[in-house]
Amino acid sequence: MPAVPPAATARRSTTRAVAIASLALTLGAMPAAPVAAQAVSSPAVRGEARPAKAAKATPAAKPSKAAQRRVSSPKIQSDNAPDAVTYGRRDDAMALADQLAQQHGLAPDWVRAQLAQARYQPAVARLIMPPPAGTAKNWAAYRARFIEPERVRAGVAFWATHQRWLDAAAERYGVPADIVVGIIGVETFYGRVTGNFRVLDALATLSLDFPKGRKDRSDFFRDELGQFLRLAHTEQVAPTSIKGSFAGAIGLGQFMPGSINRFSVDFDGDGHIDMANNPADVIGSVAHYLAEHGWQRGMPTHHAVKPPVDTADRAALLAPDILPSFTAAQMAERGAVLDAAGAAHPGPMALVELQNGDAAPSHVAGTQNFYAVTRYNWSSYYALAVIELGQAVAAAR
Repeated sequence: MPAVPPAATARRSTTRAVAIASLALTLGAMPAAPVAAQAVSSPAVRGEARPAKAAKATPAAKPSKAAQRRVSSPKIQSDNAPDAVTYGRRDDAMALADQLAQQHGLAPDWVRAQLAQARYQPAVARLIMPPPAGTAKNWAAYRARFIEPERVRAGVAFWATHQRWLDAAAERYGVPADIVVGIIGVETFYGRVTGNFRVLDALATLSLDFPKGRKDRSDFFRDELGQFLRLAHTEQVAPTSIKGSFAGAIGLGQFMPGSINRFSVDFDGDGHIDMANNPADVIGSVAHYLAEHGWQRGMPTHHAVKPPVDTADRAALLAPDILPSFTAAQMAERGAVLDAAGAAHPGPMALVELQNGDAAPSHVAGTQNFYAVTRYNWSSYYALAVIELGQAVAAAR
């Protein structure tokens, strides 16, 4: 899902009918998983035993008084546990409603009424947590989740169906079709997996009951909750009707509400922006988002590289992480060996390292365009999966 920068761009004058009436997303089930977590339907039970022939009924034994007390006694819940039903009775939720109303120019009573319908979702609090400490990153395993035959075939079909809009986005924004196809494929399997959480519940849970055990991002989600309510109010759609990922991302491109408000475009010119069901708007918006985050027309995303043998030199090149910081000459001075195209690259690059569990790590020299893809999801693993899925789909056409 696109990461949201702190500064907002000017809101376009076109009507933002995000067609959220259909954002109850019948397209499929993140986190996408980023990527977003994918909802999996419970399989049918096979080999289920047929009912046995009814036996002659016998009177049931009367339960003891102690057993009756055990059955009727309600389960006691900690006073510190979040309200599992609704946020409407919580003072902090209503205070947040007043704050968001003031920030986004909404009527306080309306915002209170919407937030009062939000429900705490334990699954959201669980899914937002990072992997257990000590879990080794593995690029080969991560790659295999996305660059696989079924997703590649779906990407070929998506490209064939929407080539007109992919070509138009490449012409207008300079973002090649394979990058847009790679992003939509990784994010939602081309619309198959878009999330089945009520976005209102997800954002309220992460705003008011962000789980302990990781860096607190409740401020980010409070801002997104406000952006979401503003979006729903503008489009005159009930916030409870909109579904998305456990993190509150919406539609084929898994845009957060703030990204919809800032970067979505009416790409087919029909006067509406539909990030759920209109691939033209999704394609144009994804390309526009990347262009706004530094994508350079015609520049490769990365080059092949062998990292320095010397541990100090390698550490120095890895220190900036994915931020392009070194010229080809500076990388060579530190002992990195670039391919011919990388050695001739005119701009800064980053030595990007991807762990492979117990095996040796993989490395690429990421350019400004590699960094631009990470602005959609702040992960080098994600960025390279997007790039290589797009390449695989292009090769299979």
